[in-house]
Amino acid sequence: MTGHIDPDRAQFDAFKNLSRETPIEMVNLVALNDLANYPGDHELARDGLTGAQAYSNYGKQSAPVLAKVGGSILWRGKFETTLIGPSDEAWDLMFIARYPNAHAFLAMISDPEYQQAVVHRQAAVKTSRLIRAGALPVTDEFA
Repeated sequence: MTGHIDPDRAQFDAFKNLSRETPIEMVNLVALNDLANYPGDHELARDGLTGAQAYSNYGKQSAPVLAKVGGSILWRGKFETTLIGPSDEAWDLMFIARYPNAHAFLAMISDPEYQQAVVHRQAAVKTSRLIRAGALPVTDEFA
């Protein structure tokens, strides 16, 4: 597994073309680097941090921005096994973040405090999946 750290232009445009008015959930699947990969000129580049430590820095710095835009962590879990899907995908972190709407998510990623924090995420992550979902009514059926 490599790549998939930041969205590409087509993915970001598709996100922006969806409704911005309804609540959204963002499903996060994250595989971490063994060692953080900071840019060479970053103050932590030579500190030997693990990917987990760098992601923790990201979480500490980005959490206030998430709260400021009205977002929250809805669910966190630990990866156990893949029953259906690529067997080489294992995740270190899994969580669902809820936002009041896409405007809130876009406000978060545009916030200068968040933009300073994201360098820790980029250093920490080997690969990830960020999947936008919209809620459906809960029923007894799968579909």
